[in-house]
Amino acid sequence: MLHWILILLLIAAVASLLGFRGVAGASAGIAKILIFIVLVILIIALFTGVLIVA
Repeated sequence: MLHWILILLLIAAVASLLGFRGVAGASAGIAKILIFIVLVILIIALFTGVLIVA
């Protein structure tokens, strides 16, 4: 999922530089949603003990 976030942010950056504001906004919005999902999954994993940080 992190791979998709990086791809979408790269697409947003390139589209913004080329003037495609609609594409840049859409891909940045999807990347924001994916970042939120990843953070929620990480927090749940930390609280349930699935992921242990030593």
